[in-house]
Amino acid sequence: MLRIDSAGQTHIGRRPHNEDSFCVLPELGLYVVADGLGGQEGGEVASRCVVDTFAGLGQRWERESEAVWPEVADPRRSREENLLAACSHLAQRNLQAQRVGRLSEMASTVVAVALGPAGAAVAHVGDSRLYRLRGGRVEPLTRDHSFLEELKDVGMEPPGGASNWRHLITRALGTDNAEPTLQRLQTQPGDVFLLCSDGLYEPLGLEGLSRRLTLANAREICDALVADAFEAGGKDNITAVVVRVADA
Repeated sequence: MLRIDSAGQTHIGRRPHNEDSFCVLPELGLYVVADGLGGQEGGEVASRCVVDTFAGLGQRWERESEAVWPEVADPRRSREENLLAACSHLAQRNLQAQRVGRLSEMASTVVAVALGPAGAAVAHVGDSRLYRLRGGRVEPLTRDHSFLEELKDVGMEPPGGASNWRHLITRALGTDNAEPTLQRLQTQPGDVFLLCSDGLYEPLGLEGLSRRLTLANAREICDALVADAFEAGGKDNITAVVVRVADA
């Protein structure tokens, strides 16, 4: 039996509006960060739509059979993977239904973790990330859906340098290319998971993340990371969700 300590924090950064959203639902074992795209109003609406969809479906999943979601249920996947697949599918449908008028360009990244008795799963679309601290080492567990990563796959260097292309993502919920990447994770006591938007990890890097992920509790880690990212000059919205795993 594992005990979970979790918390979330978001900050507007140096932007006029916060287009990030998150949820921390330990009673469901569900944790989500979304980063909206499409301008001031569209980004805010998109990220909130994604988080609300994940939270709402997570609550229904507790009450209803997975057979209710035949379009995404796969017997080869864990219960947690199927939950995140269903949430991503429904969030995509909900966003596309709202992409009209002034919201016609809105979309959102997402990174989500579902914890259950048999382990955990992660789903992500875009460049919001999941990191894990284990044994004193911090490592990313997701790989961005981005132009830069696609260039790396074929051994090419980005024209004009990486900084010119770092925000060009190739998948986002609401667009025609929204397929989530799903992974099954094993958890163990001492693991610390960080879900975050690019506004957090870009100004801090692995060294800055590592310095804070060893703090005593999830709330302290979240507050310190967000403050550090802002003090480091981060211009984007800044969001962190931290999940610490301990013995019961």
